[in-house]
Amino acid sequence: MTDIDKTQVRNAATVIVLRDRFTSPRILMGQRGAKAAFMPNKFVFPGGAVDAGDHTVPLASPLTSPNDVRLAEDGGAQLVPALAAAAIRELFEETGQILGQSSTWHDAPPDWSHFAATGHRPHAAPLQFVFRALTPPGRPRRFDARFFLIDADDLASEPDDFSRASDELSHLQWVSLEDVRGIDMPFITEVVLAEIAARVTDRTPPDSVPYFKNNDEESLFLRLRGHPLQD
Repeated sequence: MTDIDKTQVRNAATVIVLRDRFTSPRILMGQRGAKAAFMPNKFVFPGGAVDAGDHTVPLASPLTSPNDVRLAEDGGAQLVPALAAAAIRELFEETGQILGQSSTWHDAPPDWSHFAATGHRPHAAPLQFVFRALTPPGRPRRFDARFFLIDADDLASEPDDFSRASDELSHLQWVSLEDVRGIDMPFITEVVLAEIAARVTDRTPPDSVPYFKNNDEESLFLRLRGHPLQD
């Protein structure tokens, strides 16, 4: 990979899984490896870049409004289902958790073969778009990351079963929102958690989605409100 490739901004999706939101809210997190090029040793939510196969995956259910229209801002409507698919795939790869509906699936792209083997297709309807962040210039990797929130109740898998997880994240655990400030997290993760904590008992989509936009000229904190998609 060339230096130009390393600094290209890649679309990415991240999933925040919230458990027991009305009683003792906890978030699913894991620790990146010490040799990781991006945010080594930090505790993060599961997530990663959109892959080519994510653009062709047949979703069992689509994203709902206003999540889809807000995602389409800047990125375009054609990117919306790929972002949803990437979020579900990365959640499965890094934690073994399944956000899916029961279905036989024989023509899955290579990156989706293990997910398909569980007997599910990706279920995007529970994904709630809650944050967007663009990695600042000068970092070894740059991502245009969309953060999605789901409830653990939406999972088709047992929330404490991480046996299908890859080794990309270690120390997978459910972290109490009361204790989460005590672990080593990236700055942007702290910002996102503050947004989640402020709305933890509210299941409805936010009035607008925060967008932390960093480019070569300036850093901006914007709000995505969404407009109806055009046919």
